[in-house]
Amino acid sequence: MSRQSSPSRPGFAPAAWPATLALSALLTLSLGCSGSAPLAPKAVQMNRLGVEALEAGDYATAEARFAVAIEFHPRFVEAQVNLGLTELARGNHGRARALFLRARHLNADLPHPHHGLGALADAEHRPREAAAHYREALRVDPGFVPSRANLARDYFDAGMLDEAREQFLRLTEVAAHDDRGPAGLAETLLRLGRPAEASEVVRAARARLGERPALLLLAAREALAAGFVAEARAELARLAARRHAHATAAKAWLAVADLAAGDLEAARAHAEGALAEERHQPVASYALALALDAEGDPSAPAWRAHVGRLTGGRARFPTPAPAAKGP
Repeated sequence: MSRQSSPSRPGFAPAAWPATLALSALLTLSLGCSGSAPLAPKAVQMNRLGVEALEAGDYATAEARFAVAIEFHPRFVEAQVNLGLTELARGNHGRARALFLRARHLNADLPHPHHGLGALADAEHRPREAAAHYREALRVDPGFVPSRANLARDYFDAGMLDEAREQFLRLTEVAAHDDRGPAGLAETLLRLGRPAEASEVVRAARARLGERPALLLLAAREALAAGFVAEARAELARLAARRHAHATAAKAWLAVADLAAGDLEAARAHAEGALAEERHQPVASYALALALDAEGDPSAPAWRAHVGRLTGGRARFPTPAPAAKGP
């Protein structure tokens, strides 16, 4: 999901987003005030360099840089939170919690500590608590994009679609150049059974933001739903072959398009490829379940049950009719 300063959590997310735990430039805290004395330029520099290391997955270097930033300015809230996010990315939840709580103690009137606690709750599969922390961050700063994006996603995952739509709509305003707002809004509208509105959101976003992968993926899905299977397969294949955060989701939807074309072999290959990259990808799991069912594979019911567990029974997928396997 992003990542200015918050890992997006694993689990079912709109297929236009990556569902893996990751850190993104938008959600990582790079600058900001400490809430007390002016920051030393060296503290700001080390925090910024720490963010670069964190986004690159170099946790040891990130830790060292954030620690130096804090040494220059012990009340540097953002560096405290970023150090906590580094520990969270490593799986050190206890250490992350201590850092987030310390940051909140230093200054509860900044959104960052609340956001860090929300990210931790998400990572520990406590979505209600996570949402409460994100709401607190937004109470402090309604323009804090990371918490707005994660709150919207939490609502979506919980099936609270009206609330998710409202948050994604607000996200389009507070982060006009971020495609997560329109992509999430369109995905939510699709789940609400309002495809015409979703289509218009995607069209307008493409005109404003350009041909970004998240938006192209939604457009390809729209083409697939409209019966333009060959066109959808071609576009999804292009998206799946490129290096970007939505490539795995594109591969999963390509498997669905393969099913619509009656190509069971390709559907299974693409679904298994997506699952090799993201073990619990729900669309890929769904496509594989259908392909296995069409082939008469005895493991198909178990895969269908797996999809239900992943999505809580809330997700609605297209139901292509795959061709029966030949003799």
